[in-house]
Amino acid sequence: MILTSEQSDMLKGEQGSTKQKAMRLLVDLGKAASAKRLISVVSAHVSGVSPLTGGKGLLKFLKDLTIDGNSETAVETTLNAAGCDRTRFEEMDITVKDYVKKQQTILDAYESLGIKLTLSCTPYDGLKIEGNASWAESNAVCFANSYTKLRTNRESGLSAIATAICGFTPEYGLLLDENRIPNLKVTVDCDLEEPVDYSILGDWIGKQIRPQWKMKYGLIPIIFGVKNLNGECRKALTASAANYGCPMLFVDGFTDSPQNSNSNADIIFKASDLRKRYSELAPRDKVDLVTIGCPQASYEEIQRTARLVDGKELPKGRLWVFTSSENFAKAKQEGLVNIVEDAGGLVLRETCPEVVHYNHSKIKHILTNSMKAEHYLKSGLNSINTSVMKLADCIEHAVKPDLADKKRTRRKTVNRLEERISIKTRQKGDLEILGQGLQSQKEWSTEGEALVTDIPITFLGFVNRETGTIEEEGHPINGESMTGKILIFPKGSGSTVAPYVLLGLFYNGNGPKAIINTDLDQQTIPACSILGVPYAHSFEHDPCQAINTGDRIRLELRNGDVRLECLKRA
Repeated sequence: MILTSEQSDMLKGEQGSTKQKAMRLLVDLGKAASAKRLISVVSAHVSGVSPLTGGKGLLKFLKDLTIDGNSETAVETTLNAAGCDRTRFEEMDITVKDYVKKQQTILDAYESLGIKLTLSCTPYDGLKIEGNASWAESNAVCFANSYTKLRTNRESGLSAIATAICGFTPEYGLLLDENRIPNLKVTVDCDLEEPVDYSILGDWIGKQIRPQWKMKYGLIPIIFGVKNLNGECRKALTASAANYGCPMLFVDGFTDSPQNSNSNADIIFKASDLRKRYSELAPRDKVDLVTIGCPQASYEEIQRTARLVDGKELPKGRLWVFTSSENFAKAKQEGLVNIVEDAGGLVLRETCPEVVHYNHSKIKHILTNSMKAEHYLKSGLNSINTSVMKLADCIEHAVKPDLADKKRTRRKTVNRLEERISIKTRQKGDLEILGQGLQSQKEWSTEGEALVTDIPITFLGFVNRETGTIEEEGHPINGESMTGKILIFPKGSGSTVAPYVLLGLFYNGNGPKAIINTDLDQQTIPACSILGVPYAHSFEHDPCQAINTGDRIRLELRNGDVRLECLKRA
């Protein structure tokens, strides 16, 4: 990869240690992606703000990054939602010790870098710019690529920060026309009316991914049969599809048409699929809290909510509406906030449902109208039983606490990978294959026990950040710990905050000994680059299929090449 003199100076440390760290990460990512150069961007959006999602990894990383105190962002940079509304903290009843202090420490670090404290997971609201960008926050990436003139790869919080500091990003992936093509055909054979219908559709599409499908830059579906797609429905669709790493999508008649197609399969979403999911997602016992706004509610969603609660009386603390500061101000001016709160609801800004640390002694069952919220609320982030219904039904449950008041039972979580099938088979015999390492890593050697899967791993919420154990029902390696092992998997999935989970595991001594990916992984590379963790990719044969869990293997980096040798089969 060719660097300009300015970029070379950054890499040498001539513009400070912060820019040096950032540029090293970008070069590592670019080289792994076979990028020929780094290009300038018009915007960056950084994820990883809440103490809940970022954890110790985020706090320590920001402290280390800003230690020299003399670097600021080179491009306009916005910031994702925080872990609380600092003006309504008492009403949110968060009981974690020093939570506000931890949150403020994170915000102060970002602000010291020149990042705007927008605290919104919908940076596309009112978007007026176009061109190349570096955005984290999975729903925002998918929305921007699908519906706007902005182009971005599915960045992690780490790589987005690096781009913001340096002003450059590797030119590869979805920044290039030839990669912005669909790889899955979806036909909708039913009527979709409510935004939550589209939310269910996006999540359903993500669940269909198979290990043998070729999706170098993630799932990119083209969807036919959609008759209506307003702003709320657009957001709901891309947000839930992003649960499984979808960085963009096409909707026939509502987005630009793709220049080409390379479909792995043709799947059909039927009325029976929609009914089945609504049945599975319906509340079976008393709802403790109703949350609206994931991603943060648009002005139109606040308006619909206000109409539904107008004139009603809700028990206090039963309805939380999450939105951005910008949409809050508009809704406040139009009297919508007062309508919701006069009815007994709470309108929160700067935060969103998935990143809040709830009071678990009081909140054991949440009802929402978002599959993105459902995906993460049920995960290890909060482990809260979560149901999904249409907005009007959500409000009805908020008004009537006993609407589903059956004896409280711990409902078994629906398998997240119930329809995702591993194609791994037991391997025997000798094995020695070659791959590549990271540009910044010159020489290393390690050996140990392999932990292998051909299914992507979602680190945020589905990997225990204290033990390194996979906690995702239906996943082939559910219950296995990655601590001290050589972790082999295709790529990360889900949230762009994944690197901070990895960083936290490494800081605590519970991370893997080394990591191998078969697909380009913008989530894993940055963490390994920052901490110098042995990392390998682009092997001549797929190590996810060639290596068994439990095999003892050796990895050696010499002269840019990584040699993988199986020492003993399990």
